[in-house]
Amino acid sequence: MRRAATCLGGLAVLITAPLTAREVVDASPPTDLSVTIYRNPDRDPDEPLERDFPQGFALISETRRVTLPQGESTIRFEGVAEGMVGVSAIVTGLPGGTIEKNRNAQLLSPAALVNGTLGNRVTITRTNPATGAAVSEQAIVRTRADGGLVLQSSQGFEAVRCAGLPETLTFDRVPKGLSAAPVYSVDTRSPKGGTYDVTLTYLSWGFDWQANYVGTVGRKNAGAKAGGGEEFDLQLLSWLTLLNDNGQSFDNARLQIIAGTLNVDSDYEGLSDPPTAEPLRLECYPIGSTSAGSPVPDYRPQPVFAPPSPMAMVERSAEMIVVTGSRIAADEFEAPVAVTTAEEEDLGDLKLFRVPDRVDVSAKGMKQVAFLNKDAVKARYLYEAGCDPREWIDDEDEEPQPASMLLVTKNETAKGLGIALPQGALNLFEPTERGAQLAATTTLRDYARGQDVELEIGESAQVFARCARIDEDRHPRDSGRKWTKMRAELTNANPHPVTLRLQLGWSSQWEARVPRESVVVKNGYKVAVVTIPANQTRTFDWRLRDVDAE
Repeated sequence: MRRAATCLGGLAVLITAPLTAREVVDASPPTDLSVTIYRNPDRDPDEPLERDFPQGFALISETRRVTLPQGESTIRFEGVAEGMVGVSAIVTGLPGGTIEKNRNAQLLSPAALVNGTLGNRVTITRTNPATGAAVSEQAIVRTRADGGLVLQSSQGFEAVRCAGLPETLTFDRVPKGLSAAPVYSVDTRSPKGGTYDVTLTYLSWGFDWQANYVGTVGRKNAGAKAGGGEEFDLQLLSWLTLLNDNGQSFDNARLQIIAGTLNVDSDYEGLSDPPTAEPLRLECYPIGSTSAGSPVPDYRPQPVFAPPSPMAMVERSAEMIVVTGSRIAADEFEAPVAVTTAEEEDLGDLKLFRVPDRVDVSAKGMKQVAFLNKDAVKARYLYEAGCDPREWIDDEDEEPQPASMLLVTKNETAKGLGIALPQGALNLFEPTERGAQLAATTTLRDYARGQDVELEIGESAQVFARCARIDEDRHPRDSGRKWTKMRAELTNANPHPVTLRLQLGWSSQWEARVPRESVVVKNGYKVAVVTIPANQTRTFDWRLRDVDAE
């Protein structure tokens, strides 16, 4: 309130006048949108997306146009994400900056519609179930939506849906201040007024993404050897699957994807505090007596209206409230697949994939975007087996073990890659006489450019290994600085030579010597890479000792 003092005939009079209310200005729908999605950092590569509870988030930037009056005003941004983290919001482009920010806590819903129409007229239509005739009349809402709904009509006061007749309420307008979509508002001050393009940027909960790879083995590269293994062309296609669990769509948006593990300390889910949309439930006493029973088969509280609001999806079967000209429809749908290729950029230790074409990030939907399509990645198969100094080679109970099979390449341009590979699942297909068949499924971790890519694709049915010490009574741990004799028996049932990487022991624990083979360190192991001829067993002896022994 504004107070002013004046003097009338020597008498001081205090005049009280209301303060001038801020003018409310609605920002235009977004003229430009940018959505950057961060995946759930706690989800493992082999875990599927949680369709009903995604725990990633997005950075959303919206450009909107506003026309401000001179002085103070309130700007309403309607249609922001319901998972919006209000404390993260920043508005730029305002001539006078921001005075105060608010997140509207209530959406248009049956309960809010009734409460906002309290004391005003609505139209009630009753249908005679016997004849099908519908009769409409005006009525006044006399109660709030916290119990039974009571109307005053020409017939007097009556509770809606308590007479057993089909009834529908029609509202001519939506009460002021209610919106079918979440609203974010800011108070601002403009010295001169005018039209401005402002940008609203905020974080939102309820997004996620994952990568899915499809690899198809192609032609062999005759004569191309890499560590003894024959190279082949691998066609590699990858899709990004995007998930938006919010009830708002972000159409024609510039889309970015962030790959890498982000350290998240904030509780974005708790900070989002989504707005509420309360349903309306009616409560009626049973008709009849306790001895005769009730002619109404189910007189429990029934939903009056079931609008699929952004935050509350209620059953549609009992829909009875209609807002003229503005019935809401929000069916879930899955957006069509878009075929574009994302471009990689560095973002500190993370990777940003920018989709060149604009896409629709649909409400309650999933979308796929192709971000990698390489026709000729130079790859090869590599087998891997380990040695166990606790066992001895003459133990008849020690059977040869199948070697692990790896799909290996290098993430560089010379090998047909040279782009960061985000974590995800891979389906590998092999060509056959009846077409390509699924050969293996595996997962990728995040691979940066220049890294060796090694993917385990299962155990081999053709390559076996047994590697242990020769002397039953002499364990390397008990031999001091003396060498312990070891033996490797490697079998290849393939009609072609194969390359096997033999893990001799941890590099920090053991020292190894293998005749005519170089010993290197790989993934923390001392290893020797050997070739096994086609349809043969190769046996060789080598030595091992403890590096810490005295």
